[in-house]
Amino acid sequence: MQLAETIRIARGAEPAELLLRNARLINVFSGQIERTDIAIAGGQIVGLGPGYQARQSIDLAFAYVAPGLIDAHVHIESSMATPPQFARAVLPRGTTTVVTDPHEIANVHGLAGIRFMLDAAQKTPLDIWVNLPSCVPATAMETAGARLEASDLLTLLEAPGVLGLAEMMNYPGVVAAAPEVLAKLRGFAGRPRDGHAPGLGGQQLNAYVAAGIGSDHECTTVEEAAEKLSRGLYILIREATNAHNLATLLPLVTPANSRRCCFCTDDRQPADLLDQGGIDYMVRTAIAYGIDPVTAVQMATLNSAEWFGLHDRGAIAPGRRADLIVFDRLDDLRPRLVYVAGQLVAQDGAMLTPPPAVAPAPLPASIHVDWAQIDLAIPAAGRRVRAIGAIENQLVTEHLIVDATVREGLAVADVGRDLLKMAVIERHHASGRVGKGFIQNIGLRAGALASSVAHDHHNLVIVGADDASMMAAGRAVAEMGGGLAVAQGDQILARLALPIAGLMSSQPIDQIRREFDAVLAAAHALGSELHDPFMAMSFMALEVIPHLKLTDMGLVDVDRFELVPLFVD
Repeated sequence: MQLAETIRIARGAEPAELLLRNARLINVFSGQIERTDIAIAGGQIVGLGPGYQARQSIDLAFAYVAPGLIDAHVHIESSMATPPQFARAVLPRGTTTVVTDPHEIANVHGLAGIRFMLDAAQKTPLDIWVNLPSCVPATAMETAGARLEASDLLTLLEAPGVLGLAEMMNYPGVVAAAPEVLAKLRGFAGRPRDGHAPGLGGQQLNAYVAAGIGSDHECTTVEEAAEKLSRGLYILIREATNAHNLATLLPLVTPANSRRCCFCTDDRQPADLLDQGGIDYMVRTAIAYGIDPVTAVQMATLNSAEWFGLHDRGAIAPGRRADLIVFDRLDDLRPRLVYVAGQLVAQDGAMLTPPPAVAPAPLPASIHVDWAQIDLAIPAAGRRVRAIGAIENQLVTEHLIVDATVREGLAVADVGRDLLKMAVIERHHASGRVGKGFIQNIGLRAGALASSVAHDHHNLVIVGADDASMMAAGRAVAEMGGGLAVAQGDQILARLALPIAGLMSSQPIDQIRREFDAVLAAAHALGSELHDPFMAMSFMALEVIPHLKLTDMGLVDVDRFELVPLFVD
């Protein structure tokens, strides 16, 4: 639509395409809720107030209207679905824009994986923006399927849909002014550069912020978030499947600082997306906690739009994209109408047009394991071992020192103490490398779980009560070309195939959810009481979040940022 035509419609000289009458508009600029009409043409809002005419008019009967919600940081791959199917889960719930970091698939397939996500993003009305992965691999203490330098990332800088630089997880590299890290930061000067710095404070935080990083989504306490906010960072409050930070961080939010707070989901599995929701759930929870409803909507819309420089959305005002949600109760935001660029795309919790099918990715096979080289046995080399202490609903872990259970000269799992064995098998280059260790608080009493989803390197991670079950589960995942499996002895109890990079399926998300539910049920039947033991397990291999993690190279003391031996003495 030409600018002159937009102006004519805005001043009432020509009819709009759509008029939403009798709306209770949540105005994120003024902080007020106003009764008004909303005129839309050419995919944007052209006017607010009485006196407009339109070719189509809808009486909202004073339902609430808010800007479309924005997820400030999400890994779509964690939904185990392709972008069109992910959209099927989040669009009906009011999320119209997401800022995604495809570093999961990038760690497997490099630039080809990112291009796959960019292409798939075009096949959905959900507006998907990509922040390019800053840390592939995350550190030198893991083996990924690819390595992306600054020069690689810059080849995609002008690609449609590319926004900025995703979470800079190598915060020690930033603080130490590592040349390869600084090259990436310089390459994205003038673009949003997201942060990832769990527990960082004091002068090291000053150095991290001085490098040009503008946000952080890893805060786990109000004190940490308050310090980071006071140093100029946007705080992206997270509520993921396995990182429940929302309730903890809501006390941070005040009228004085709320405009520097946003919402994000980071990693969320299908059942949580479909049953509980995403950003809409966070808004409902914030309002129930006592956050002013307009403030909660600001945090889910305008704040994120401003941080990422997406000034064409995030509010309902003339000239902004007509991304709108219509709902009936201010204290229970559940959209019944969702508009994207002025088009109705979802109604009463369902997409109006099914997303197009996405063929299996034109990507090579990604599971390469030479099983003849794999040995999960751990010869006893001492009396005590380091063990990862998983913490339910958190990504941080404990660094435990426990007595080893030794049988016939081997350190083994001890289900009586909830001390399970853990292995991370390198699956990109068939090197035969295996990191071995122990983990508590997963809860299995028998059998094993295996997954090709292991942040961020996505090697094959296995947790189990005995080696036979662990090997059976691992082999089942490899035979599927990636996915999740539950085994007891040589019997596979349940499985979910994720053949796209070992991370995603091209199946409809509700089908993925059904198969995933079966896998979870099998894991729970073996004794785990965790909401999602697979998601929990996947983060036990992420060596950029404290305190102790396991990669294919071995145990990582994240606080010291170095590999450490399994046996203590």
